[in-house]
Order: sequence, then C-alpha cells, then structure tokens
Amino acid sequence: MKNVIVIGGGPAGMLAAATAANYGARVILLEKQERVGRKLKITGKGRCNITSAREQDFIEGYMDNGAFLYGALSEFSNWDVIDFFNSRGLATRVERGLRVFPISDNAEDVVEVLHSYMLKAGVRVLTNLEVRDIRVTDNKVTSVLTDKDEFLCEAVIVATGGLSYPATGSTGDGYRWARHLGHSIVDLRPGLVPLVVREDFVRDLQGLSLKNVKATFVTTRGKGIAEDFGEMLFTHYGVSGPIILSMSSKVGEYLASNDSEVKLLIDLKPALSEEKLDSRLKRDFESLARRQFKNALEGLLPRKLIPVFISLSGIDEDKSVSEITREERKCLLNLFKFFPLTITATRSIKEAIVTAGGINVKEVNPKTMESKLISNLFFAGEVLDIAGYTGGFNLQAAFSTGFVAGKYASGISA
Repeated sequence: MKNVIVIGGGPAGMLAAATAANYGARVILLEKQERVGRKLKITGKGRCNITSAREQDFIEGYMDNGAFLYGALSEFSNWDVIDFFNSRGLATRVERGLRVFPISDNAEDVVEVLHSYMLKAGVRVLTNLEVRDIRVTDNKVTSVLTDKDEFLCEAVIVATGGLSYPATGSTGDGYRWARHLGHSIVDLRPGLVPLVVREDFVRDLQGLSLKNVKATFVTTRGKGIAEDFGEMLFTHYGVSGPIILSMSSKVGEYLASNDSEVKLLIDLKPALSEEKLDSRLKRDFESLARRQFKNALEGLLPRKLIPVFISLSGIDEDKSVSEITREERKCLLNLFKFFPLTITATRSIKEAIVTAGGINVKEVNPKTMESKLISNLFFAGEVLDIAGYTGGFNLQAAFSTGFVAGKYASGISA
C-alpha cells in the first residue's frame, strides 16, 4: 500500500484523503486545528453553498484559470458532488442563481458527511499537528515533518487553503512550502471581498440590501472595469453582497496597479429605460403635487436611501413636488440610473471569502494535480491559483481537485 499524507482538513483535503484511501492507499490527514472543516462550517453564512447546478459553460464561473479545471471537472463534476451528498443522506436543493445548498441549511452537516466518509474509508485523522516541512530526496517526496513527529510517505497532497479567514487555519503555509520546493506563487490578493467606499453617507445605509440592481465599475476616466446585475448590500464601511463580491477581484486588481480610485455607478431601476423612468416620475409627481419632496419618493426608493438621495439631488426637501423643475427632475433621473459611489480599496484578504492567486497552475499537471517539478507532490483546493465567482464554484473546485489529487496520489496511473 502506498503511504499518502494529506495536509489540511478542509473540503479539498478531506475528499482527497478519502479518495486516496478508497483507491487503496494508506492515508494520514494532518490538520493543525483541533477539528477538521473549521472554515467549511462558516461558508455561505453557515449554510454552505456546496456547488452550482449550472449545466453549461461551468468554466465561466471562474475568474482565474478556469480552463485548468476541465480535466478535474470531467472526473468529479457538480452533479457528482450533488450525488455524493445526496447518496449519503444529505438532501440538497437548488436556490436562486442555481446555488445548491443542503436542505438542512447547516454547513456542519456537510462537514460531518465528509468526516464520516474519511473515517469509513480508513483515513487516520490527526489534529493539533502543525506541519513544519515537506522533505524531498532525489526530487521525490519522502516525508512530512511536524512539530511532534516525522511521517514517512510516498506522496503528499497539500490542501492547506489560502489566506482568507486565518482564524480557521488558513495562514498560507502551503505557499511557503511550495515556494521552498521551487514553485512560483502568483501574487496573492482578496478574491471575493467587500469594498471600501469614500462617501460618509454609507454608514447611514448600513444593512440596506438592494435587489435587482445593475452595478457598473468604471475608472475615473469612465472606462469600464466590470458590471453585473443582482443583489448588493451596504455596510458601515462600503458595499458587499453577491454582485459586489463577484466583481471585487477585477476592482482590486485595478486599484492595486493604478494610483486611482474607482467609480461605482448603480442603476436602481435597470428594468426601466430613461424615457420610461422619466414618464414614471412625471406621473408620480403629478399625483403627489401637493406633497413636500421628502414625502414623494417612498414608492420609488427604500426608506433608508431617501435622505441620501435627497441630499445628493440638491433639491430642498421641503419644496412642494409641484414646484420641482424639469432640470431638477432630470437630475433625479440621473441619480436613479447612475447612483454614484467612490471605491477607495478592498477590505483585507483576511475578510475575503477566497484567496485569488496562489501556486502557479502552469507548474501543476491538470490531469492529476501532481507537481511538474517534484514527483509525488500534489496540490488541491484554494492553495492553487484558481478563484471562482460566488455561487458554489470555489467549493466545486476544491472537491474536483481534491478528488483528482487523491485518486492519482494513491498510485493509479493517469
């Protein structure tokens, strides 16, 4: 039996360990935390979006190196993930945006399925062990050194995650070992992360969720960076929510490479053209002609947003609606279609859902997840330079790469 060491007890590591064991290897999983699956338990706000039910163009769910996953997805697809959990008693459902969640809405159930699967496969799980080094002789992995012992082995799978949520154990150890062994690391940055807004009024909007809006990021010169349609959220420091997170990597890249801010323009009424929206405003204002302006926007805007909207419009809040001029209405129309915010930074990588960047995938065999530089060294999950958008794509990458790494680390030929 081939001795395989898996480093990291996240989704990629757990599935890799169980898969290697099921293919005949003797497997030990090393986890430096007290328990496996710490980060997995808090994903999706504790509900765990395990994958996407997208049927076509699945690769488009990745912002970085999606094509690298073609082989892994063909071996362990999103439908395989769904069947894996369903067949082990964890029913799932498909929600808005084709997101797949356990019906129990409990991420701990996902961890329990994976943990039980490992134990049943015969994996030996050792926790509270911190790996110090991966040792190599004649360009082949020979052992793993921890703070308590040395484990001899014929293969190692590194599944240590990225830099996000370091309290769960994701502290970038895998990058350090890979670099020491000759691998290059693509610059690490926040992958799915909230954004910081310069305008002070966002504090007054904290907790406000906007649905069915269009968000467009542009440079200060008006050149487009990214745009998306869906739901976003205001925070005490700026903006977050699905469409903001999905575009944050591109925004972050621009901010990092340019000494400039980014403009966020929100179309609050994307279903209405400017002409139709103007007609709607005229009709509403005619029916509310005797009201003060501050009391005339309740049918058009969330209550929290009205004071900010009035302030930005420059229109006297006590002014009678019947006295609003055509130019003032035009100003309002522009605010509805291009509500402006200034993005100054991303939040730190510690707050990111995933880490963008990582071990250069050009140095990893996409069919097996084995290093092209060191024999019997495999990688899986977020430690690789693969980052997906929100919607289950990152966990799918972890499961697919974990499965493939486990299969071929066991000694099966590609």
